[in-house]
Amino acid sequence: MYFENVVFDAVEPQRLGRFWEAVVGGERLTDEPDAFETRLTVEGGPVLDLCFQRVPEPPFEPPRLHLDLVGGARQTQEVERLLGLGARHLDIGQRDVPWVVLADPEGNPCCVMEDRAVYADTGPLAALPLDSADPDRDAEFWSSLTGWTDVAGVAARSLRHPSLLGPLLELCPEPARKGTTKNRLHLDIRLETADDPDAVAVSIAERGGRGLHPDWGELPWRLYADPSGNEFCVLPARS
Repeated sequence: MYFENVVFDAVEPQRLGRFWEAVVGGERLTDEPDAFETRLTVEGGPVLDLCFQRVPEPPFEPPRLHLDLVGGARQTQEVERLLGLGARHLDIGQRDVPWVVLADPEGNPCCVMEDRAVYADTGPLAALPLDSADPDRDAEFWSSLTGWTDVAGVAARSLRHPSLLGPLLELCPEPARKGTTKNRLHLDIRLETADDPDAVAVSIAERGGRGLHPDWGELPWRLYADPSGNEFCVLPARS
């Protein structure tokens, strides 16, 4: 198994997808009425696809997953670049912090980070902070799914691709318990040919996750929640 996608629910997938493609310098994969995909390749490290799927309504609950972007010594210039692409400043009660909080064109928060040694060699995407009821437990859970390993960071627990390149997956203490509404952003895991989907389902349950069975008709992937309730998909192996 490996970590493949960061998925955004979007009212306007093309508009939001083109914004993020410009932000990260992505390579376009799909541009359809209800779906847009762009690929972020970190040389020598992970390949992550940013996927945008159409939903009828904008979000109304605080996000549990967001994207942190590299700013560093060029933080001010990067903020100006994102504002020019369609972002806006966002006040989420952050007060006096060294990073800059912005919202993308559909209101999803993202942060442009100050200079931090832990974000060396990440590429444009510094981190994926994910809310967690128990960062130690959830770090073990996500490591088992992705093969990403523990690294030093600023979050309670941080995981990174075995190459030690690309963004960090940061497990952050949640400010509130997960509600019943589906997360606006979620992660996808892709099976490899040798992986048994049923065995993977058992392993997820043994580690505190659970299968979800929404009434969405027949789907080629399986939907789960991690031990803190964050949804994710397990995609079939590529033929």
